[in-house]
Amino acid sequence: MKHKFLDNMPLIEARDKFLSLLRENGFIYKTEIIPSSLSFGRVTGKAIYAKICSPHYNASSMDGIAVFSEDTFSASEREPVILFPDKFTPVDTGDPVPDGKDSVIMIEDVIFSEDGSAKIYAPSKPFMNVRQIGEDICMGDMLVPSFTEITPTFAGALLAGGNINVEVLKKPRFGIIPTGDEIVSPRENPEKGEILEFNSTVFSSMLSSFGAESIIYPIVPDKKELITAAVEKAVNECDGVLILAGSSAGRDDYTKDIIDTLGTVLVHGIAVKPGKPAVLGAVGNVPVIGLPGYPVSAIVIMNEIVRDVINLYYNKGIRRQETVKATLGRRVVSSLKYEEFIRVTLGKVGENLVAVPISGGAGVITSFTKADGILRVPQNLEGIESGQEVQIELIKNVNDIENSLIVTGSHDPIIDEIADIMKIKGCGFTLTSSHVGSMGAVTALRTKTAHMGAIHLLDEETGEYNESYINKYFPGGGVKRIQGVKRVQGLMVQKGNPLGIKDFSDIVKGRYINRQGGSGTRILCEYLVKKYSLDKEQIKGYYNEEFTHTAVAAGIKNGNADMGLGIYSAAKMYDLDFIPVCDEEYDFLVSEDALDNESVKLFFRILQSDEFKCRLEALGGYSI
Repeated sequence: MKHKFLDNMPLIEARDKFLSLLRENGFIYKTEIIPSSLSFGRVTGKAIYAKICSPHYNASSMDGIAVFSEDTFSASEREPVILFPDKFTPVDTGDPVPDGKDSVIMIEDVIFSEDGSAKIYAPSKPFMNVRQIGEDICMGDMLVPSFTEITPTFAGALLAGGNINVEVLKKPRFGIIPTGDEIVSPRENPEKGEILEFNSTVFSSMLSSFGAESIIYPIVPDKKELITAAVEKAVNECDGVLILAGSSAGRDDYTKDIIDTLGTVLVHGIAVKPGKPAVLGAVGNVPVIGLPGYPVSAIVIMNEIVRDVINLYYNKGIRRQETVKATLGRRVVSSLKYEEFIRVTLGKVGENLVAVPISGGAGVITSFTKADGILRVPQNLEGIESGQEVQIELIKNVNDIENSLIVTGSHDPIIDEIADIMKIKGCGFTLTSSHVGSMGAVTALRTKTAHMGAIHLLDEETGEYNESYINKYFPGGGVKRIQGVKRVQGLMVQKGNPLGIKDFSDIVKGRYINRQGGSGTRILCEYLVKKYSLDKEQIKGYYNEEFTHTAVAAGIKNGNADMGLGIYSAAKMYDLDFIPVCDEEYDFLVSEDALDNESVKLFFRILQSDEFKCRLEALGGYSI
């Protein structure tokens, strides 16, 4: 009988066809619950949300004294304020800020007298040197999307957000079956003709590096019925099977025939050297791969085929690593005192890789979970200007970065939901977002440092959203406005509305918490202040700013403020009362250069999908 290879198929074609077969056969993940403290390196089975805020109390960020800021407003170098012990409380870093106190003065800025009083030479501001509730994480924030590998900082963020346990994908288990009459277990003094079986150790270790577990079965002699029985056993016990040797076209090479008898052979013979004799097939939904007996050949197939089978299980794309340089998307200011490590997100806009610095201090763990890389600023530099080429130390895989859709601008939880759906699609695309306000989106699109920008900019004269700003800042075109969602903006207030707030004019009744300058919500606030003829200086907390709707809601929920403008979904998330103010248009600016980008097209397909509409309904306060 003449033996021959069925195929001489190009590697890419063989891999794509094999992965398609596995998808069709239902090769799919399983999940399990494990402690978050042991979750490093595992992959999430679904999106994980914060159950609590972090910090969950107002915490001192310095050693010093906690004071009521108004008691210090008159302090100056010439006329210091003297505070007696009943007016301050000594605190250490991390201590709760006592009730009735709203700022901390560093111990270095305090002179104590023998009578126990404290002399202050400069005024304190509300919440100075205080880590406010939710500074790092706000309850309800998405901490980790679906199908995402948990890094050390992600694991910390899960615990900081109150997730003691986490649902992860079970590691796929691969059975390894060594075959051959001449194969023996490793020993110090093998006889002539004995080949030491070390391939299974190599491949077991490679599987572990790919994220899989393995079972090494006993060596099976070159007898078809014995190998068939071993394969049947492994298929019933494992998620995938590797048959070592027997994949060629020799007298005792049974792998192809056994797989064909038990299931389906898709490919026998791949146009690579070394590695040609590989067999790719499946028994039911279990991939069964015949690896060449020569170790180098088998390693090629492990790296080029088996790695991507496991990536398929984890809903990942095909990944290859490399290092990159990038253009800095925003100016970085540094100190001459230190070499600084700036966390950045990375994405490809046009032909340029853009690095965008992430805001966040030493206590903000999410600045690391969102980072794609690190920018080192040498000690002898005061900063780096926007537009300069910089060297980035990668944290994440470069293919993820180049396939990342950069969305900047106004904050809304729906961006995270779209990012999560994009992950679930398993298309290899990711979404990177930064909350810099609607005007920040305009700036990013003008400087070509983002693909898209989220905006809700109110024209105070016409009462319309977005169009006048596009005409003003893009008179020559270059961007397209894509309709996003309509959402309800209003005043979020404490449950039960204890201050009896009826409309925006009532914000003078209590403590207000505002959004940052340049945000669409801040522009709306400025418009309403004018409409109701309010004096900003009479609004307590007007200059206390947050960067997201959930941060505003967290501040109200936990007593840092009585009210603040925000979207209904944030109020619902925090169980706050809500007084509607207006319906607004939350739209997307897209660079015309990015309209053909596959990740942009996917973004807008998701916008129109039933899955996204279901998520909108669950969040509340939106309509397409």
